[in-house]
Amino acid sequence: MRKVFNNKMVWIGLGLAVLLGLFLLATHDEQIDYSTQVKPILNKKCITCHGGVKAKAGFSLLFREEALAKTESGKPAIIPGNPGESEMIRRLSLKDPEERMPYQHEPLSGEEIDILTKWIKQGAQWGEHWAYVPLKPVEVPAVNSAFVKNSVDNFILAKLEEEKLQPSAEADKPTLLRRVSLDLIGMQPSPSLASQYLGNSNTNAYEMLVDSLLASPHFGERWASLWMDLARYADTKGYEADGGRVTWRYRDWLIKAFNEDKPYDKFLTEQLAGDLLPNPTDAQYIATAFHRNTMTNDEGGTDNEEFRTAAVLDRVNTTWEALMGTTFACVQCHSHPYDPFRHEEYYKFLAYFNNSRDEDTYEDYPLLRQYKSGDSLKLMQLTGWLAKNVSQQKADEVYTFLKTWQPTINSLQCDSFINGAQVSSWYAALRKNGSCRLPSVALDGKDYLVVRYTAEKSGLCKITLDSLNGQVLKTFPVNNTKYKWQFASFSIEPPPGIHHLYFSYINPAMKSMEETGVTFEWFYFTQKFPGQCKTGYETAYTQYQDLLDAKDISTTPIMVDNPADRQRETHVFERGNWLVKGDMVQPAVPAALNYAMPKKAPKNRLGLAMWLTSKQNPLVARTMVNRLWEQLFGAGIAETLEDLGTQGISPTHLELLNYLSFQFMNGYQWSIKRLLKEMVMSATYRQDSKVTEELKEKDLFNKLYARGPRVRLSAEQVRDQALCFSSSINKDMYGPSVFPFQPKGLWLSPYNGADWEMNKNGQQYRRAVYTYWKRTAPYPSMLTFDGASREVCTARRVRTNTPLQALVTLNDSAYVDMSRLFAYHLQKEGGKSVQQQIAKGYELMLYKPIAPAKLQSLLKLYNEALVKFRKNKEQVCAINGGMNEYATPETAALIVVANAMLNLDEVVTKG
Repeated sequence: MRKVFNNKMVWIGLGLAVLLGLFLLATHDEQIDYSTQVKPILNKKCITCHGGVKAKAGFSLLFREEALAKTESGKPAIIPGNPGESEMIRRLSLKDPEERMPYQHEPLSGEEIDILTKWIKQGAQWGEHWAYVPLKPVEVPAVNSAFVKNSVDNFILAKLEEEKLQPSAEADKPTLLRRVSLDLIGMQPSPSLASQYLGNSNTNAYEMLVDSLLASPHFGERWASLWMDLARYADTKGYEADGGRVTWRYRDWLIKAFNEDKPYDKFLTEQLAGDLLPNPTDAQYIATAFHRNTMTNDEGGTDNEEFRTAAVLDRVNTTWEALMGTTFACVQCHSHPYDPFRHEEYYKFLAYFNNSRDEDTYEDYPLLRQYKSGDSLKLMQLTGWLAKNVSQQKADEVYTFLKTWQPTINSLQCDSFINGAQVSSWYAALRKNGSCRLPSVALDGKDYLVVRYTAEKSGLCKITLDSLNGQVLKTFPVNNTKYKWQFASFSIEPPPGIHHLYFSYINPAMKSMEETGVTFEWFYFTQKFPGQCKTGYETAYTQYQDLLDAKDISTTPIMVDNPADRQRETHVFERGNWLVKGDMVQPAVPAALNYAMPKKAPKNRLGLAMWLTSKQNPLVARTMVNRLWEQLFGAGIAETLEDLGTQGISPTHLELLNYLSFQFMNGYQWSIKRLLKEMVMSATYRQDSKVTEELKEKDLFNKLYARGPRVRLSAEQVRDQALCFSSSINKDMYGPSVFPFQPKGLWLSPYNGADWEMNKNGQQYRRAVYTYWKRTAPYPSMLTFDGASREVCTARRVRTNTPLQALVTLNDSAYVDMSRLFAYHLQKEGGKSVQQQIAKGYELMLYKPIAPAKLQSLLKLYNEALVKFRKNKEQVCAINGGMNEYATPETAALIVVANAMLNLDEVVTKG
């Protein structure tokens, strides 16, 4: 009896303990997370009126110190720890629509008000947004499954198990072959590599395939296409005139950098600040064309400073969007309405870019001048002589000038014209007795001047100090150059300090006051060529003059900074207006990111690159990992590649993104190839892409990755694989951009009369990455498949599905030509019967046999076309492109079938 009683007491005690625990849990508020619970409410319902753009009633919710500050009423709207006294909660809870917040909008739900009330009660702490949190090692989830092939799968499977979903089986070998080839090299593999993989039964056959693709020279071409969108690469300058720009060497630099697997931190550093590295190579200079892809306005009469400023703004915006996945551009006009970036911080960041030498010039200065082999040898001899007989510093200075013509002063800086003018806003031109001023020239230590000019008449130029009637600094002759640029070089003896220089043109023999006498392009103030008393001086000086005026020089626009005596001041633009200058600011990075500049980092683009690639900066790694994942799987782990901020779509697998980002920086040492291999070797990537009814219901858009990726190919991939199918692809690499098939009349170039002249001799069959890209008229078939115009940085192409895409692959002259060549190839290699040829064509495209029903459909199309062609010889001739050995009804019908095959869903889709 006592035993029973004791047992009852135990059970009663346990019950009371459980009830007490439940009571305590019920009365204790769960901890509110600012980033996931509070911030979404504020962004959606409050911050439009109380944020970076507006702060009605003096109340802003963008920063904590602003939210807790006194409002126009004299009291704070939020009192941490006391929601009952917080005006914000009172106004949210009112019934009167004239007082309730949000004003003239739907009221917050009870649940939303409850979250904000608990948040204030818990102290109203501002949490860190996931994208700005520093990276640290992430524990890989423990899962027990034969599905797992590497750590990527652990994260994916753990989430699938939470959702009670099973992963799909591995795709068949033909599917994997095509999928991974398109992803890694952007086109079909070589026939030998394909047959080697399909015939290899070893367990490591797939890895051997992946390694071969990563080592392919075509790897760089595929990934350069991605980066060219980010770099807004084009072969023209943009704006109305949209004249040509020779910058293809930057595209080639990208291809080589991806192929050699240049570590991503160096990859970025060279593009941002290659010119500021010690003794930069030509390749490092060319890398900086990343930020010379900004548009230049060649229209006459425009304000060069306006468009120079526009280029600098574009560099800031591109750096943030391309490298850090952040919408920083709106901070140009006001503090960010959703993310913790202040208006003045935009201009502190802009200060890193504001001292570049480019000034919206017609010639696109600064340019890297690349000599032919003989002149390159002269340059080596010259700089070697200077290093030995003068100093290494002088050798470096001369080398930089001869390679870049910098740091010159462009004549567009001239003003105060008398009987002269700026020619199309680019050059200073003087007529008879004309003059102009070159303002604020630093003359300390300068005793030599090089002038680049052209003259229609011989005459004299006079330089005076500080006024037209000032001290004569120099009088020098100008020769009739017959409209060609020429150099005048001479000694000067200026006083020290900063002075205005006045240039006057004198020619008494000229009859007309309206006729142009001389036109200046740039001025270079320097020191006399040194080492007159040294052996070999005459030879060295002759080499210097020869190299200065070397002909047939190829050039590439590059970044070069102003010298110390010509540094610009940077001011805040009031409301983003470049004409309304506010406070002066110094280079700095946003404080809210909580990772400061590395110690000893210079306050220039090189220091900025050091900050970006520091392992304390989590945004750069996260952004690139997310971008590579999107290229393979069709969507990023965080879908909005361009916006990892609080308004972007949250990651589906944050821990996986953090794990790969940390590994990218540390375990993989910034190796893009190593990161891609980890992704494509995963079982997640290798899954079959078939969709079950369960997956349609539970995960229609494959955000949980319970199946393989199935997305339409990119514009470049659609073209490149069609070239492969037709056996017409020209695999030449590098060099100037090419002009494939394009209908006449698409280009209208009134400024220069440029026309699209199609390449021949196989150059028209180069890969898509080499296609000439005109900003105002991009290659139409690629634009239809969502290619970017590249006027600004494009972080993510939004995939569309329009009838125009089918019309391109069915009717575009380039695709009809490729269909024609595909049909010829099938007749030659596919067998004797049409049935064999069609079946062979399908196998060439997808590495698997064609389904009988599909074969019958294509045969039916062939027979119907054959009947029509036998009745119409003109159509046979037309579809063959003329009368030739292939101009038969049978070949014409096969061309129609080949064209249809290029348009099959499974062909234009990666499945």
